[in-house]
Amino acid sequence: MTQDPYEILGVSRDADADEIKKAYRKLARQLHPDVNPDPETQERFKDVSRAYEVLSDPGKRAAYDRGGDAFSQGFGAGQGFSFTDIMDAFFGGGAPGAGQSRGPRSRARRGQDALIRLDVELAEAAFGVTRDLKVDTALRCEACEGEGTAPGTKPVACETCHGQGEVAVVQRSFLGEIRTLRPCAACRGYGSVIPDPCRECSGDGRVRSRRTLTVKIPAGVDHGTRVQLTGQGEVGPGGGPAGDLYVEIHVEPHPTFTRHGSDLHTTVSLPMTAAALGTKLTLPLLEADLPASADSDSETVTTYDLEVRPGTQSGSEQVIRGFGVPSLRGGRGDLVVSISVDTPTRLDPRQEELLRELAAIRGEESPDGQNQAPHKSMFGRLRDAFQG
Repeated sequence: MTQDPYEILGVSRDADADEIKKAYRKLARQLHPDVNPDPETQERFKDVSRAYEVLSDPGKRAAYDRGGDAFSQGFGAGQGFSFTDIMDAFFGGGAPGAGQSRGPRSRARRGQDALIRLDVELAEAAFGVTRDLKVDTALRCEACEGEGTAPGTKPVACETCHGQGEVAVVQRSFLGEIRTLRPCAACRGYGSVIPDPCRECSGDGRVRSRRTLTVKIPAGVDHGTRVQLTGQGEVGPGGGPAGDLYVEIHVEPHPTFTRHGSDLHTTVSLPMTAAALGTKLTLPLLEADLPASADSDSETVTTYDLEVRPGTQSGSEQVIRGFGVPSLRGGRGDLVVSISVDTPTRLDPRQEELLRELAAIRGEESPDGQNQAPHKSMFGRLRDAFQG
């Protein structure tokens, strides 16, 4: 046979391994002797199988591409394939002629991730904080160093699978014998058993214990933010690597400030006279909640002198730039101060007399109480302009 194996399988020369396997599966289903006993078809099936043997082996394929004879003895002609090889090719096994065994699986596996909740104050979330956390997780057993065996002992090879971790199961069908590999039930696929497990961990290689971690929460975290601590989660079975620990931040409500993204919002109440005449307020900042630092070189500013303009209306806002929450990406938000003007509900005779005198001076003794026109949107104003 001197025909090109690429032509036999009907694939291009740059076809990858998946394309070659897919083409072979399709042809093998059509041409296998157990399905189609015609002698001519059987010869074609042999050609297809030999072509796949060459193209599925990177070394043989490379040698053929360099000008070698694909079907010479050097390429393994006449080896043929069992029905097990066909089934492996159909259902995801290795290439025919290659070793099909996956081998024993390792006892060491990665541990699970862990999640704990950390309650912090708004100032701690805004400016960062370092906390000591007590965590209950699985740690490596020190008695057996994660091996799971009693001191002085080791795992022994499984007598059922002879250390392979899997056993062959043969089933008969109308197409012939189907041979599959399954994990060994005696050793659960490990290839070995522990006759004398460690008494501290019962052979698991890990024990549960409480430990203390120092966690540094960066400035700018918000409610629901998760801080990842790599390798601080559960240690895996068999002394496997630890998973990650996630610290979920829960920010407690603040009596004065509310947070909206990187901005802080607060409300201050002013007497009617102060709003009308204007005043200056000493406003506490969020920094006032931070504990005093003994190693701080500069004194932290904890108050801000806010100038309230004369005639300030209730519900108006004043923005103080750069006194909000630091962002995780750098920079800092603003502090938005909302003004609430208090109207007196109880007046003594003198106060009432003065207010009436003021109303008379301003011509406000009998206000008409006319309704104000609703605020129109930009589109509404444009519509009125065109209609007018």
